[in-house]
Amino acid sequence: MKASLDISREELIAGNRFREPTVMIGPSKGLLNLDLKAVWEYRGLLYFLIWRDVKVRYKQTALGASWSILQPLMNMLIFTIVFGHFAKVPSDGVPYPIFAYTALLPWNYFSQAMSRSGGSLVGNANLISKVYFPRLIIPIAGALTPLVDFALAFVVLLGMMVWFGISPTWGFFALPAFLLVALMTALAVSFFLSAINVKYRDVLYAVPFFAQFWMYASPVAYPVSLVPEKWRLLYSLNPMVGVIEGFRWAILGKVSPDFITMAISAFVLLVVLIAGIVCFKRMERTFVDVM
Repeated sequence: MKASLDISREELIAGNRFREPTVMIGPSKGLLNLDLKAVWEYRGLLYFLIWRDVKVRYKQTALGASWSILQPLMNMLIFTIVFGHFAKVPSDGVPYPIFAYTALLPWNYFSQAMSRSGGSLVGNANLISKVYFPRLIIPIAGALTPLVDFALAFVVLLGMMVWFGISPTWGFFALPAFLLVALMTALAVSFFLSAINVKYRDVLYAVPFFAQFWMYASPVAYPVSLVPEKWRLLYSLNPMVGVIEGFRWAILGKVSPDFITMAISAFVLLVVLIAGIVCFKRMERTFVDVM
């Protein structure tokens, strides 16, 4: 009887040795627990989502990736005619076409990143309901995809600098930092929009109106110097003000940026980013049920 008991115990140990490990998936603890380690482990999925979105965007189009160049060029021409020629808006001593195009580059990137990330969760509902992965990957992929368009449009900016005889300064090396701020701003807003859009689908329809209003509240077609001094502090609450002013300073090098304005914009960005993460993590537990 004792021998049979020993054999059973050995068999039990041998069986457990080759049994596959069990992974328990549960809600994250803490609203600010981003679990960046899991996001890094699923970076292959992040690359795939970005590549898929780029291919789908230009699939079966006659002009292909040329649309990423035509959009800022057409906006620049319209702004030059309306604001530069008719309205005579000042451009800080530089030609208005490159003055407007320098601001349109970060703005177009931010607008596209916000639009794609805002509807990214609903657009990937089938993937979310079938496979487990960190949900933050989806809005992050939506915000990173427009960087391809930004890179293509940036080549045109280099050509315009040669055409207008503008030489780059040492501030040119600060461009990645300002682009990173634009990315973080898009993510901060997208965490709100993507999470709320899961429950209220009409949020996505409001994004174009929201983006249009935000553009005119940013110094895209005009310099910050036109904003009255008494409104400058309130105006600085817009995080894109610091981004656009930083781009113009880094590329054109004509007017020193208002570092107080940029500091206020950065602080507001940090607050909005934290609030967006809290909103996303709080609603993340109900994504699959609502979808």
